[in-house]
Amino acid sequence: MKIAIGCDHAGFDYKDGIVAMLQSEGHMVLDFGTHSKDSVDYPDFVHPVASAVESGQADFGIVLCGSGNGVAITANKHQGIRAAITWTEELAALARQHNNANVIALPVRFVPEILAQAMVRIFLSTDFEGGRHAARVDKIAC
Repeated sequence: MKIAIGCDHAGFDYKDGIVAMLQSEGHMVLDFGTHSKDSVDYPDFVHPVASAVESGQADFGIVLCGSGNGVAITANKHQGIRAAITWTEELAALARQHNNANVIALPVRFVPEILAQAMVRIFLSTDFEGGRHAARVDKIAC
């Protein structure tokens, strides 16, 4: 699978661990940065992730910031993106099962790194259920 990832300075430490995990599991990772803890503006790193997913260059996206809110809001500005903030494994699964989310937004100041990695694994391995959820998802885009 090809995964796009991007974060701001708050998400930097978790990003590198997630990239290493994904690569060790055989995924190809498109790392759009940031590449340090220096303060940056998260849209500069989220828009490339969302564009990669939207265009089909990547299968899924991962975005990280302190609360998860800014990166999710930014990613969701893209018409073909359904970004979900998750803070439990169940929410990561439901984002895929019920909402066909294609980007996971991680609130790194509120979840331990091991949970962030577990949520990514669950998100990437969970299928969309379709059925009654498909009609709802089809109504999301403007």
